[in-house]
Amino acid sequence: MTSVVPIETGRPAAQSALPRVGVLLINLGTPDTADAPGVRVYLKEFLSDARVIEDQGLVWKLVLNGIILRSRPRTKALDYQKIWNTEKDESPLKTITRSQAGKLGAALSDRNHVVVDWAMRYGNPSIKAGIDALIAKGCERILAVPLYPQYSASTSATVCDEVFRVLARLRAQPTLRVTPPYYEDAAYIEALAISIEAHLASLPFKPELIVASFHGMPKSYVDKGDPYQQHCIATTQALRRRLGMDETKLLLTFQSRFGNAEWLQPYTDKTMERLAKEGVRRIAVVTPGFSADCLETLEEIAQENAEIFKHNGGEEFSAIPCLNDSEPGMDVIRTLVLRELQGWI
Repeated sequence: MTSVVPIETGRPAAQSALPRVGVLLINLGTPDTADAPGVRVYLKEFLSDARVIEDQGLVWKLVLNGIILRSRPRTKALDYQKIWNTEKDESPLKTITRSQAGKLGAALSDRNHVVVDWAMRYGNPSIKAGIDALIAKGCERILAVPLYPQYSASTSATVCDEVFRVLARLRAQPTLRVTPPYYEDAAYIEALAISIEAHLASLPFKPELIVASFHGMPKSYVDKGDPYQQHCIATTQALRRRLGMDETKLLLTFQSRFGNAEWLQPYTDKTMERLAKEGVRRIAVVTPGFSADCLETLEEIAQENAEIFKHNGGEEFSAIPCLNDSEPGMDVIRTLVLRELQGWI
C-alpha cells in the first residue's frame, strides 16, 4: 500500500531549510600594491579587456605592451600613493567595497540563508574567488550586483562576461541573477540628493554651481549603441528635478579620457578651466557614476581638477564624497538587493 505524505499548509519553512542565496557585490577593481609592478599587472588585465578597448588588434597590443605598460605604471603608481589607505595597505575602493558588503550582510543577518561577499572585476578579490567562496558556503543561487548605476558595456557588461566565464567552467552551476542599472531609481536619486545637501551644508562657502562628473567613454561606443550617455543624462536630469536646479546650476561633464579618440563631451577638465576663466570662483563637484571613492574621484577630481580650477582663477573647490558605505548609500544597495531577491528570500 502506498503511503501518503500530508502536505502542511500555513506553516513557513524553517530558514535553515531554505536554499542558501549568495549576494556578490562587484566593483571595477584596483591594483594590489601602489607601485609600478602592481599597477602594471592591473593595467594589463584592464586594458586587455575587449569591452574596455574594443580594438584588441596587433597595433593595440604593440602600443599596450611596448609603450603603455612600460611608462604609465610609474606615473599612475604615484597617483595611487596620494590616496592609498596606508593603514590597511590597500586602495580606498577596496576598503569601501569590503565595508559595503559587511554592512549589507549585517542588514540581512535576520535571513541566515543569505551570504554576502564582494569582488573586483579586475584585480583581487576576483569574481572567480567570490563565486567559489559562495558556492563553498552552499549557495545554490547567486545574485551578482555590479555597483554601476549607469549601464555600459565596458563596466556592467564585462562584469556579466566574467561571471558567465566562471560559471561556464562549472558542471553544477548555481542559479544566477544580475541586478539591473539603477541610474534613475528613486532611492538612488534621493540618496545622492541627501548626500549633496549634507555636504553643501557643511562647507564654509556657497558654491555658485555644481558639476556632475561621470566617467568618460569613447564617443564611438555610444554611436554603436551603448546606452551609457543617455543613462548619465537621465541621472543628471532626475537630480536636477530633486534639487530644484536647472542645467546652469547643475552641469553634466565627463572625465578620465584616454588616448586620442573623441570621447563624450563636455570634458570635466576643460569645463573646470572654462568656468574659472569665465569668473566662477566657487564650485562643488559630485561624481554620481561611482558607488565608492577611488582614484578617479579622490585624485583626479579632488586634486587634479581642483588644481586646474584654481590655476585658472577659481578660489573654492569641493569634491562631494561618493555614497560609499554611508547610510544613504547603503539604503540604495539594500533596496536594490532586496528588490532583486524577491522570490528567493
